[in-house]
Formats: sequence, structure tokens, C-alpha cells
Amino acid sequence: MNPRKNRILAALEPADYDRVAPQLEWVKMSLGDILCEPDAKLRYAYFPTTSIVSLLHVLESGASAEIAVIGHEGVLGVSLFMGAESTLARAVVQSAGEGYRLAADVLKEEFNRFGAMTQLLLRYTQALITQMAQTAVCNRHHSLDQQLCRWLLLSLDRIGGSELIMTQELIANMLGVRREGVTEAAGKLQAAGLIHYTRGHIQVRDRRALEARSCECYAVVRRETERLMPEAVSA
Repeated sequence: MNPRKNRILAALEPADYDRVAPQLEWVKMSLGDILCEPDAKLRYAYFPTTSIVSLLHVLESGASAEIAVIGHEGVLGVSLFMGAESTLARAVVQSAGEGYRLAADVLKEEFNRFGAMTQLLLRYTQALITQMAQTAVCNRHHSLDQQLCRWLLLSLDRIGGSELIMTQELIANMLGVRREGVTEAAGKLQAAGLIHYTRGHIQVRDRRALEARSCECYAVVRRETERLMPEAVSA
């Protein structure tokens, strides 16, 4: 258990980190856990370390689609320091793991210091906006095959590995498409030797080829995230 596996927390100077660290609470994040619902008051901000959280917009019909994924590069709870107590999105744990949560009041207090944490949170917000915008463009203009490649790559970046525990039904819900479409797209990637899929486990076998097969949307999001989010500082 190490909060500094989260990129925002890792980038804090020792004095800033030491002030926040006692307020961080370790949490186990299980697949399918709902961390917040639309319009519900947020009590905590979450800093994933080995888990991935999906932000979903849910329609009146019950249909939903993913607008962003959050992993060890970021934080769930942007609305807290942007002047709101709630969000329109549902936040669901997409890949099980661990993380840390910080009480909403503590996060807002840190943000209002206008110090290092403020800058990090604002830079991350810009990266998140970029991801949301690129997701909208991708879903409108690119094929399901390309969307799946982008989604797999973004998810892997946020846990730092080559394997995801994910059912095709869950992927379909995230992308807002039919399961049959995901089955067909995943089958093409497996036949080409890019991934291996079995019983809810997806292992990427040729990441370079997967990146080449993806649309430009993945590269745009990754480039902007790397530009905005600094590496860890020395403790």
C-alpha cells in the first residue's frame, strides 16, 4: 500500500505530501463498485493506485456510455474543487484494485491553498477534459475496432500493465454498443495476435501493433496527459 503510486500524490513535494498523507484512507476498490451516482453529494475524492474508475453518463432509458477513465494518473472528484458538490456522471470501478480517498472538505481546503496541489489538480482537469472531448469525437467518427483499441490502451496506461480483467458485456456497456459488436472486434484483434482473451481476462500481446491499429484519439489523449502531468518528485 503506497499512496505515491498515484501520479498526483507522487508529484507533491515532501512538505505538501506530508500534510495530506495522514488524511488519506486506503480503500479496496472491487469490480462494479459504484463510487458516486449522478446528482448525489460527493463525500470523498478518490485517488486510484492499482484500480480503474469509469465515468458513465446514464440516459433516462437506462442506457449508458463511458465518457472517461481514471486510473493512477488522476483523481475522481474534479467537481469538488470546481465549485460543485455533485456530478452528472456515475463512477464505477472498471478494474478492481486499490486506491485512497480524501474527505471532500480536505480536498477543497488543499485546493484553496493555491499551492502545488492546486496546480496539479487543474492540470489533471485539463487532461481529463481532453480525454472526454476525444472520446466524443472517437465515438462519432471511428470504427468500433478503433474504439476498442483506444479503450484497451487507455485502460492499460492507467494500471501500468498488459492485462485487464474485463468481460465483453462490460466493455460493451462502457462503449455504449451491443455485445455482439465487441465480440466481433475482439475476435479480430485476437486472430491478428494482438490480444488474448479468455474468461474475462484480456492480455495484450503486441502493444505496438495495437497502437498502430488504433485511431489518433489514443495518441492525442496520451500525449496531453504526459505533457500536463509531471513525474514523481524525490521524497
